[in-house]
Amino acid sequence: MAVTEGRPLLSMDLAIYGRTTNVKLVEPPSCISPTLSLVFVGQNRKGQWVAQEQNGLYGGLFVNRSQAIKYVLSENGHRPEAIVELSREIELDAGSTASPNRRRIA
Repeated sequence: MAVTEGRPLLSMDLAIYGRTTNVKLVEPPSCISPTLSLVFVGQNRKGQWVAQEQNGLYGGLFVNRSQAIKYVLSENGHRPEAIVELSREIELDAGSTASPNRRRIA
């Protein structure tokens, strides 16, 4: 947790478009390791649930959200902080740049 003058940092001022806005921090910025890869979860245009690791190392299509989340947690070492749920459509990219022997598709 970030600390300022001996106190935990619970909010911070952000300058956006010339205006300063005070925002509450839900999680401290240091919670997510820089080596932790993100996994995107969302629905494709057919309504299927898609899970895709940011580097294409693993991913899959699922019937429902809970199965997609369960799969991601089993693959990423049970790290829910690395899951990013998208509100826009996402398509599974099975042809990513990850080497074929490192890629896992569910």
